[in-house]
Amino acid sequence: MDKFTLLDGLVAPMDRANVDTDAIIPKQFLKSIKRSGFGPNLFDEWRYLDHGEPGVDNSKRPLNPEFVLNQPRYQGASILLTRKNFGCGSSREHAPWALEQYGFKAVIAPSFADIFFNNCYKNGLLPIVLSEVQVDQLFDVVRAFPGFRLIVDLENQLVTTANGGQSYPFEIDAFRKYCLINGFDDIALTLRNADKIRAFEERHIAAQPWLANTI
Repeated sequence: MDKFTLLDGLVAPMDRANVDTDAIIPKQFLKSIKRSGFGPNLFDEWRYLDHGEPGVDNSKRPLNPEFVLNQPRYQGASILLTRKNFGCGSSREHAPWALEQYGFKAVIAPSFADIFFNNCYKNGLLPIVLSEVQVDQLFDVVRAFPGFRLIVDLENQLVTTANGGQSYPFEIDAFRKYCLINGFDDIALTLRNADKIRAFEERHIAAQPWLANTI
C-alpha cells in the first residue's frame, strides 16, 4: 500500500452518525472476487437515484444531487468528516477498500466501529478520532468555506487547518503509525523476512525430505 506521511486534502462533510458498512458499500457489490473497482459504488444507495448492481455502467446512472459527494464543491475530496460510530455493522473489508478507491485517504470522526477501524489501517486509510466538540467545529468551518482543506501530519499526529489557524492533535498506536508511514500492509510486513522464511523452508526440507512432495 502507499506510504502515508503528509496529506493536504479537500474535506467532504457527511453529517450522519452510525453510518454502517452496508451504506458504505452495499452487499450486492461483495460478489466480486477482485479487490478493486469499488470506488464508483461507494455510498451507492445515497449517491444514485436508482438501484445499483455489479457490472452496471455507473456513468449512465442518475445521481442524487442532494448527496454531499455529488456536490461540485466537494469533488476531489480526500478527507471525509463524519459523525460517531462510523463503519458500524458487518465486518466487510470492502468498506475501507471502497473509501480508499474513491480517493479518501483519511476519515475524521468522534468514534469508529472497532473492526472497521482496524481494517482501515490494513488498507492505508487513516481513521482519526477527534472529540465531538472538535468535529462540530470542523463541520461549521467546512460548510462556511467552500474549498476548505486540512493538513494531516501523521509524523507529528496533527490535523491542521490549511491557513495554520487551528491544530488538532490525535492519538495513534505506534506500530500502526510505523506501518502507515512505511506503506506496510500485513503481506509487506511478512515479506521483510522473506530470506529468513526461505532459509527455514530449505532447512526444513533438508531435514525432512519426504515433506517435499506434500508442500
